[in-house]
Amino acid sequence: MKITPTSGGVCAAKGFQAAGMHIGIRNNTSKKDLSLIYSEVPAHAAAVYTTNLVKGAPLVVTKRHLADGIAQAVLCNSGNANTCNADGIDIAEEMSCLAARELGLDPHDVVVASTGVIGQPLNMAPIRAHMGELAARLEHSEAASDAAAQGIMTTDTVKKEFAVRFELGGKVCTLGGIGKGSGMIHPNMATMLVFLTTDAAISADLLHRALSHDVRKTFNMLSVDGDTSTNDMVVLLANGLAGNDEVTDPRSPEFAVFMKALNTITVQLCRSIAGDGEGATKLLECRVSGANSPDVACVAAKSVITSSLVKAAMFGADANWGRVLCALGYGGADLDVDAIDVSFVSRAGRVEVCKDGAGIPFSEELAKQVLSETEIEIAVRLGDGDYGATAWGCDLTYDYVKINGDYRT
Repeated sequence: MKITPTSGGVCAAKGFQAAGMHIGIRNNTSKKDLSLIYSEVPAHAAAVYTTNLVKGAPLVVTKRHLADGIAQAVLCNSGNANTCNADGIDIAEEMSCLAARELGLDPHDVVVASTGVIGQPLNMAPIRAHMGELAARLEHSEAASDAAAQGIMTTDTVKKEFAVRFELGGKVCTLGGIGKGSGMIHPNMATMLVFLTTDAAISADLLHRALSHDVRKTFNMLSVDGDTSTNDMVVLLANGLAGNDEVTDPRSPEFAVFMKALNTITVQLCRSIAGDGEGATKLLECRVSGANSPDVACVAAKSVITSSLVKAAMFGADANWGRVLCALGYGGADLDVDAIDVSFVSRAGRVEVCKDGAGIPFSEELAKQVLSETEIEIAVRLGDGDYGATAWGCDLTYDYVKINGDYRT
């Protein structure tokens, strides 16, 4: 099962084009604010959405459009969430109609998304004026994926795009994608925007099954600040242009390969989003092992990664392992506190700080070195069980408050 990294992001797969440009939704003219992704043929589509009861109008419209499991384009703006607006649904529908008209599609085959400030009216004039130009910029290239990735960014400091190649039935297939996310990131789907494309032929049912299964151990294990967004979603399009026999059997080796390829991309996106958390200086990865069930492993890993006290300690490179145990204790997982081991790991080395639920002597100097790196693993062993889980997060810094103190203004 060979999965090979490649370039091209959301345009890496055959038949997918993209574009991104600044049209005036955002005041900052140096930042792109509208992106378009297009499949040359209709594609099977699957999506997962935020669990926040307050949902942006684009999500409502997109769920309607994807009821038949088919889509051919994605239109996304940044700088305005189109959420909690009286005319939000009409605006989202108009956005899909504008894209459909330029591409010669049915509006119901367009996914529409928005990200940015909540409760602020979205001015449609720039979108109406520039949709034709945006569509004219569509192309199948790495630069086009890069432009689309920039167009969906808000407080992100780096673009997030990845792609891989793999084989299904002797045919080379490609899966790639772009994502955004820096703040309002918290487990339980979706808490970010991610658009994935593949030229693999796979049934709509298995596409949905693959995405729904994968998010439970990737995007649902990602947290920056404990806030679940109102707007965000993950969308996966599969147009079948790789020419493989359509994958229809969930027990087949081909489906296992597809799942592995999908997971490779989503894990990379999780790490990228967590590491680019608002104000963050460190990527945190909590690896739990020895759990007596998958649920216990997941709850334990998430409780550590979402703890503000743990996050603050990591910012200060303070090996305060008691905060890790504290988070495990209130997280809700059924575990034996007298069997917990904790270690901190990075490129600088590994330092064991807790054994069987109690502190052990360790070098504070080594611990400081380990926790001063930009990527830190918090290794937690719960006992002798067979299950594990990984969660991703970041440290909590002064800059997080600065960024969100004047986000709207």
